[in-house]
Amino acid sequence: MTAEPGASKPRILIADDEPNIRLLYQAELEAQGYEVILAKDGKEALDKVESERPDLVVLDIRMPGIDGVEALGRIIDAHRTMPVILNSAYSAYEENFMTWSADAYVVKSGDTSALIAKIGEVLERRAGERGGEAGGDA
Repeated sequence: MTAEPGASKPRILIADDEPNIRLLYQAELEAQGYEVILAKDGKEALDKVESERPDLVVLDIRMPGIDGVEALGRIIDAHRTMPVILNSAYSAYEENFMTWSADAYVVKSGDTSALIAKIGEVLERRAGERGGEAGGDA
């Protein structure tokens, strides 16, 4: 899914402790028409969820301090309708029940096509769920 010309761009928050991954995802997502917000760890991601109100959050799991699983829980507690995708190089986390509340799980790769496709799917599914719903997050 790419942003429609003239429409407001979906805002995607990327939280990853690896600077090169953040820059790669930013370049690829901006090329798809998204506005990208970056965070270097879970704490910064939580701060930016509050200040920037992204349309979707992509969380790495293994980050210093507040990891992606803890950040996921805090985001869901505060914003039940904010979609979150976990993105990790460690596929074993997909079987961890603590990650099941995420909207999707994508195994991290240098090929961003799976992540970009999943972002589009989750945003479309959430837009369909909202239907005629007015208002914002809980």
